[in-house]
Amino acid sequence: MNGTIDKIAWICLRDGRILGVRSHGKDAYYVPGGKREPGESDLDTLVREVREELTVTILPATAALVGVFEAPAHGRADGATVQITCYTAGHEGEPAPGGEIAELAWLAYADRDRVSPANQAVFDHLHRTGLLR
Repeated sequence: MNGTIDKIAWICLRDGRILGVRSHGKDAYYVPGGKREPGESDLDTLVREVREELTVTILPATAALVGVFEAPAHGRADGATVQITCYTAGHEGEPAPGGEIAELAWLAYADRDRVSPANQAVFDHLHRTGLLR
């Protein structure tokens, strides 16, 4: 099944590092977020996915688009690609693993090989702009 997987992601930076999550049974980290449900806007998806994954509340009025990145889908041999639309946003609460999340980690650019191809494109952009060290 070729096609593009549409994902929305939250860029949470702290001290030059980015918050990454790893799902149960997966080997790669990724930027928190996920797939849009029917009828959801980008911000609806961002708020819902981050609440499910990290038990924090995104403040939609603070959201700012970082960029849209595309790459081959991680772990898929069918030629699928991922398009990931990334936002920064303020939040309430302290990130903690929820539901499908096994582990959180604050990742640096040196951890680029530990994330999916689409997230590597995000890491490259953040590193070039001086936000990820």
